[in-house]
Amino acid sequence: MASQDWVEKDFYAILGVSKDASEADIKKAYRKLARKYHPDQNPGDAEAEKKFKDITEANSVLSDPEQRQQYDAIRAMGGARFSAGGPGGGAGAAGFEDLFGGLFGGGPGRHSRGFNTGNLPPEFADLFGGGGFGGAGFQPPPQRGADRQASTTISFAGSIRGTTVGLRERDGEVIEVRIPAGIRDGQKVRVRGKGGPGSAGPGDLMVTVHVRPHDFFTREGDNLRIHVPVTFDEAALGAQIEVPTADGPSVKMKVPAGTSSGRTLRVKGRGVKTSKGSGDLLVTVDVVVPKNLSKEAEQAIRTFAEAVSKNGQSDPRAHLAEKARL
Repeated sequence: MASQDWVEKDFYAILGVSKDASEADIKKAYRKLARKYHPDQNPGDAEAEKKFKDITEANSVLSDPEQRQQYDAIRAMGGARFSAGGPGGGAGAAGFEDLFGGLFGGGPGRHSRGFNTGNLPPEFADLFGGGGFGGAGFQPPPQRGADRQASTTISFAGSIRGTTVGLRERDGEVIEVRIPAGIRDGQKVRVRGKGGPGSAGPGDLMVTVHVRPHDFFTREGDNLRIHVPVTFDEAALGAQIEVPTADGPSVKMKVPAGTSSGRTLRVKGRGVKTSKGSGDLLVTVDVVVPKNLSKEAEQAIRTFAEAVSKNGQSDPRAHLAEKARL
């Protein structure tokens, strides 16, 4: 991205966060906007697609501490920025596009590119000792090439199982990036030797991975949370039910008798699997109350209510007034 672009675009305003927003605030704002403006949710809407590109670009910069620091400095200085890379500003490596959307349904990603300032261009060498001392020529030590930045968006399934995406250079070269199973939204994958050239060897390509939200599974660390409906009688009497998992077939789970709506039950080891271990599946129970009752069912419930009352069950709202006292 050219420095002029960074001056003209207010990434904080695009994401709707303050300039001192934390990484968590930025991530939360991005996920909310990405869900709203994603092209899959707005087919044929050019304005929504443009907004999605803008918020993805903003998140790519602000979620990377190094790029965010450079962005803030450039905005403060009005656009002055060194750009590492080969002659001509790094021609032939100025951008990427997805060749493969991912083996598990990951569609085309949105990519951005940046540079660090680890290596100065030759024209600035004299300012930092390259012109010689005392008449003697001075050669700077060999330096490794600058790292380059890119980003891609993958499906939720791809993040759980692992996937592969292909990033294509402008010169046609395809760089395959292997995404490990269990990767989180915002994490980076390093592709060694695919950065800018340098006298001591090329730098690396740092790919920031964004994960599309899922309609059913919600990730919490390495745990996965789902909401499962149960009937009134299953909650009251207890039941054995089947719940879906992200890594395979459904698993049987016991719902204890007397389970209230909103209670969370845990299925060990059926969350996100990574090289470090496995998370759990957190199942939040939602008790479904029937809307249309037959006369027999209605009478049965009335009989049930009377029996419970005679059994001395306390009023669940008995202490609300005391709790609400100001």
